[in-house]
Amino acid sequence: MSAGTQQAAQAALAAEHAAVYGYGVVGGRVAGGRRAEAAAAHHAHRARRDALVRTVRGLGGEPVAAQAAYALPFAVPDPAAAVRLAAVLEDRVAGVYSDLVRAAEGPLRREAADAMREAAVRAVRWRGSGVAFPGLAERA
Repeated sequence: MSAGTQQAAQAALAAEHAAVYGYGVVGGRVAGGRRAEAAAAHHAHRARRDALVRTVRGLGGEPVAAQAAYALPFAVPDPAAAVRLAAVLEDRVAGVYSDLVRAAEGPLRREAADAMREAAVRAVRWRGSGVAFPGLAERA
């Protein structure tokens, strides 16, 4: 695998660390009816994070560590802001996985494409609408 693949995997790992942190905030602020959805997303991101740790090691790298805290893109004082944050987290994760799809080959590419799709679906569920090219919205 190339250095670009390892770099893209590290970026995906960093995004998963941030998503796990962000869903801690979402889960604490989201309305009761959506807490199960937030918990499921949190667990999904933890599983992806753990898999990426193994992937980065398999590529010969030292997995990037989680930060102690992350700056949120906006204040999250209420359930509506928590829902917006969840959608932003998923959009960001989809973006880094799109980079990993471009950099990887074989099974890793497929895993990255699956992760990008899952993030895009969760973003749609949180936002209530989708984008034409998930993972590429920030480049539009």
